[in-house]
Amino acid sequence: MNVPFERYDGLLTTPDLVILELVAETREDAAAQLAEKMFAAGRVSDLAGFLAQVNAREHQLATGLPGGIGMPHARSEFVTETTIAVGITKFGHALDFGAVDGPANIILLIGTPASSFSQHLEVLATLARSLFKENFRESLRRAHDAEVIAELINSSLVFFDH
Repeated sequence: MNVPFERYDGLLTTPDLVILELVAETREDAAAQLAEKMFAAGRVSDLAGFLAQVNAREHQLATGLPGGIGMPHARSEFVTETTIAVGITKFGHALDFGAVDGPANIILLIGTPASSFSQHLEVLATLARSLFKENFRESLRRAHDAEVIAELINSSLVFFDH
């Protein structure tokens, strides 16, 4: 059963879940900074537990996508509602998420409740479709405004294929 994303508790991302000019030494560091935003927003109940799951998932299979995208993600009992935290790296900084075309400068940490298997896959697939479009990636990179970035991400997930 496909339920439109907007019928879930709230927006998938908000300006307080966006880090502009993210500086991180490793992909784990980037994930930790983004997970802290999710925890502060009350969307993750156990920061260390969630991060352990994200990092375990990352070590199973790289989450880099073509075009400079890192998309670490996990289904977790510590996630209270499906959430996307967004990091746009500071100019000149990029992180290796294992993509064949090089490092990432847009990082999207996706957390979904453990019971939400189909929604988890739907969010990943829908977001990946948007991220394969160069103009969408460029819009994220050039936004320089957390509200605009949150709106771009949320709007890309409203009209998904059934």
